[in-house]
Amino acid sequence: QVQLVESGGGSVQAGASLQLTCTTSGGTLSNYAVGWFRQAPGNEREFLAAINIRGGSTNYGDAPKGRFTISRDNAKNTVYLQLSNLTPEDTAVYYCAADPGLFAPNIAATYNYWGPGTQVTVSS
Repeated sequence: QVQLVESGGGSVQAGASLQLTCTTSGGTLSNYAVGWFRQAPGNEREFLAAINIRGGSTNYGDAPKGRFTISRDNAKNTVYLQLSNLTPEDTAVYYCAADPGLFAPNIAATYNYWGPGTQVTVSS
């Protein structure tokens, strides 16, 4: 098992950048593929990006459109999601999730473990 914790969210102006961090309060994140999702009020959970266990393979959803970058540092037990050129449409709760498989899946139901989320609010 792994207990995930997200951090790095906040309130920013349009055009700003944020770096979200996913780490654990228990367990080793380097044993899992990790994905990032977001959910805005009234919307379904949306896939953003995923990275495999070793970090050599990544997978992105449509929403980032080249503005988000996922990376990991297994020595630090951490996965990052760099958000750039944010717009008000990016306002949502951002979640990281872990999957013990080898690949970087884009389907939320694939992931076994989820963090509580971190709020990102972008104002115009």
